[in-house]
Amino acid sequence: MRKGITVLLAVLLLFSQAFAETAQKAPDFTMEGYDGELSGRNWETNLFFSRMQEITGISFQFSQFTDAERWTERKKEILQGENLPDVLFKAELTSAEVRDLYEAGRIIDLAPYLEEYAPDLWKLLEEDPEAKQAVTLTDGAIPALPAFNRLQNNDALWINTNWLKKLNLETPKTAEELTEVLRAFREKDPNGNYQRDEIPLTFIGMWELRFLGHAFGIIDNDYYVTAKDGTVTSSLTSEENRAFLAWLHSLWEEGLLDPSGFSITDGMRQITDEKKSIPYGVMLSCSPLTVVPQAAISQYTLMEPLEYNGKRIYRDLIGDVIRGTFAITSACKEPEKLVAWVNRLYTEETSRLAHYGKEGEDYILTEGGYWEWNADLQTAGEVILPENTISEGGTAPGVTDSEFQLRYTDEATRRNIEQLSALKAFTVRPFPQVTLTAEDEKRIAEIQRDLSGYVEKAMACFVTGDTELTDESWAEFCHSVEAKGLNEMIAIWQKYIR
Repeated sequence: MRKGITVLLAVLLLFSQAFAETAQKAPDFTMEGYDGELSGRNWETNLFFSRMQEITGISFQFSQFTDAERWTERKKEILQGENLPDVLFKAELTSAEVRDLYEAGRIIDLAPYLEEYAPDLWKLLEEDPEAKQAVTLTDGAIPALPAFNRLQNNDALWINTNWLKKLNLETPKTAEELTEVLRAFREKDPNGNYQRDEIPLTFIGMWELRFLGHAFGIIDNDYYVTAKDGTVTSSLTSEENRAFLAWLHSLWEEGLLDPSGFSITDGMRQITDEKKSIPYGVMLSCSPLTVVPQAAISQYTLMEPLEYNGKRIYRDLIGDVIRGTFAITSACKEPEKLVAWVNRLYTEETSRLAHYGKEGEDYILTEGGYWEWNADLQTAGEVILPENTISEGGTAPGVTDSEFQLRYTDEATRRNIEQLSALKAFTVRPFPQVTLTAEDEKRIAEIQRDLSGYVEKAMACFVTGDTELTDESWAEFCHSVEAKGLNEMIAIWQKYIR
């Protein structure tokens, strides 16, 4: 009997020792990254990571940065080799940072691991050569992994359909038709308050006005270039751009453009009082919610691009691929395990876990194939998103399930998403995502600093009439942009078109 008790005590002792060792087991890997303070997220307690640990058996010691400037400084420290973690998650790496970290040997090439350990990601890259090119350096290395989001926000034209119906107008399809609609918005008191307070078209700055250039076939990127059929060009000195600026000037002269458009900010033009009369007929914005109250967003519909020469195209602002979200450093002893871990984020099931939480706990499926939060919207925003998901606050690797987004139960929100999705049928990426050499990047930045400041101001002056658009002033504008390096910039970008 005494012997049996002794054996039992020994077994219990071994069990307790094993339990203690398990409880005190060091994390498998160290992880660093950026998750902004406004997200309210704490990686140490966030349920996404603990749920992933249950699935994969992998645990982390976290170093989360909530201040963007401090994270930028930390990336510089990593470049110098200071206290390398195993993995960078929500890394917010620019293409230049990826290149420099890789060339310095601080992050490793993940390409040799992807086909075997990340088959879901590998399949996405193989099916999308442009995405694969975006994350691949000239030597074939893939040092950082991307996020895929096919429903990225875009700066778009939203038109007040309530006003259209009241005035018995059709949605405009050309620049000329838009002009006529804006005139009606100005003249016919569509908001019904017996005051001439309507702002036919609101915008913020020349950068945003340039999105209207699609009505003249212009979709240049922020470097004023477009790549088409293997050739890089710029519309800056084109007759199309001159006609575009002349049209904008005519809108300005007629009072059809927001008179404060060159001085206002998003916050200044935003209306939060739901009882206030809505003054905007057409707005350039990523969403009506940035300008009008929730109750008013149903008044607005996203306009399809205006026609030019029988075609409709629109600039794709961000693209589907967000680079630099995940990298493994040279300090990591078992990179294949982390590649397999992150691969799950490129699957539908784990993508939902990352962005919406756990089905039945954080969100529920409803009849008709829709889904909704398993709480009121305030709780979803203040608890579920920050505590149970890794959505927002910094871009995580993986895919955003666009089909799932389109099945959100709130009709107004779903309608907004559906319209942005429909715009994708017309969007064109002006230039593929590439990684410049350090030398070319430096020179492009030098040209851009001088060129961009001049172009934005000069074009705004043409719009407002501070500079009259004549043959002489146009020739001077064209000469100036060429003197400031436009042609050299085109030549540099041309080297990266394969």
